[in-house]
Amino acid sequence: MQHSEDNPWKITGEREVYDNPWIHLTEYQVINPSGKPGIYGKVHFKNLALGVIALDDDLNTYLVGQYRFTIDQYTWEMPEGGGLHAIEPLESIRRELLEETGLKASHWTELQRIHLSNSVSDELGICYLARGLEQFEAQPEETEQLAVRKLPFEEVYQMVIGGQITDSLTVAAVLRVKLMIIENRLP
Repeated sequence: MQHSEDNPWKITGEREVYDNPWIHLTEYQVINPSGKPGIYGKVHFKNLALGVIALDDDLNTYLVGQYRFTIDQYTWEMPEGGGLHAIEPLESIRRELLEETGLKASHWTELQRIHLSNSVSDELGICYLARGLEQFEAQPEETEQLAVRKLPFEEVYQMVIGGQITDSLTVAAVLRVKLMIIENRLP
């Protein structure tokens, strides 16, 4: 059975459900691919989701611990933050790395771009690898209560494999860096 890559959804109406400085929620009235009417909700993210694996010369990396309101859990993840679409993503993630860990890096590599939950949102995530690290003073935002841990990258990889790290950006970035290590392609 062949499937067309053309859009099978037809929008017959829409209404704004919610809007704030970070997200916009729209409910669409649709004709679904089977030809029946229905609804579909879409969360539009007004910023990019950005994250970075900061890797030192000894293959240690840095995790940030914080309580995540949305999932009602304390999590460990790579340094992350939002970036305005009007600002170069690399500029935004450099700021986040400094804010959260006090680190600056001289070498940056974009690892990958991923859609974080494409069944309900259009949020785009961009993951980076930062090398050539220098330590400065962290500058967390007033709404952040962060803990920073420096760990061997292999231990962080095992935390991903073992399910202790579940943040999707961190999981994707750690797996990509692990593959680069295996293939001896680290910059």
